Amino acid sequence: MKAEPILSIKDLYKSFNRGPEVIEVLQGVDMDVMRSEGVAIVGASGTGKSTLLHLLGGLERPDKGKILYDTGDICRMNDSEIARFRNTQIGFVFQFHFLLPEFSALENVMMPALVSSGKSDETRQKAFHLLETVGLKDRVAHKPGELSGGEQQRVAIARALMMSPKVLLADEPTGDLDPATGQKIIDLFSKLKDTIGVTMIIVTHNMELAKAMDRIMNLTGGHLESFTS
Repeated sequence: MKAEPILSIKDLYKSFNRGPEVIEVLQGVDMDVMRSEGVAIVGASGTGKSTLLHLLGGLERPDKGKILYDTGDICRMNDSEIARFRNTQIGFVFQFHFLLPEFSALENVMMPALVSSGKSDETRQKAFHLLETVGLKDRVAHKPGELSGGEQQRVAIARALMMSPKVLLADEPTGDLDPATGQKIIDLFSKLKDTIGVTMIIVTHNMELAKAMDRIMNLTGGHLESFTS
């Protein structure tokens, strides 16, 4: 039996108005992503990579096209349905970690579950396990200000996995880190892809991170195409 994609992007268009000018960012993007696959999206700055990621996560809506997960086309969902979809099906990792400074690493990781279903021993145990998975079991009680940049990003990755998402979306996750720390995050993404099996779509300028994925796609001229070095 042929494997079904976990995500299908079909004929996706997105434009923005800049005064009297209309900027066509995405012009008919198509892509299938298979379950447990890691896909890196590369391309020059300003080509729309982050915009594409925001569309896939339901943070923005396209002008035209379909974004089909196995739960349906999110472009047809209303705002409350998309919010529920994001919280339960998608994990986000951004260039900046956006951790809550007044809470510990453990509490930050627990936050998506606290918002969804409230505090429980099971939630705490899962958050601790995720921090252990990303190499921070000895830092669970530390607040973000007491952690290095790389450690903060590891907390953000653990938080993104808290709801056991089907797809992890990451936007320049090494962009704010020095090369040595960035390499540790690359190694972590590679480990998570192999051990947890979560589907990953990562926007990056870091070719070492891109090469750690199963496939590299280049966004150019409003279209996605296979990357060739």
